[in-house]
Amino acid sequence: MTITKNIENDGKKALLILEGRIDTVTSADLEKAIAECSAASEIVLDFAKVDYISSAGLRVVLATHKAFSAKDGLSLINVCDAILSIFEVTGFKDIINIK
Repeated sequence: MTITKNIENDGKKALLILEGRIDTVTSADLEKAIAECSAASEIVLDFAKVDYISSAGLRVVLATHKAFSAKDGLSLINVCDAILSIFEVTGFKDIINIK
């Protein structure tokens, strides 16, 4: 998986552009990239080029939601239909801002 980080608004907003699979092997990379953005008040994950997410990836998304809920929050953008259906089945769509 490839992760491109863009920090905007004087460090207040972190945009992570994700590419590839988020699975047991790569979820640690995502977790590390998110931790490096912990000073930001808002985090946006761009899922445009993500084609798979496992339960390990879902765990990272949920942990990120919890960590940023006291701040400006977590948003997911450009989520494909296949992954959106996973978020619907797991109930993530009800608690996470998906645009």
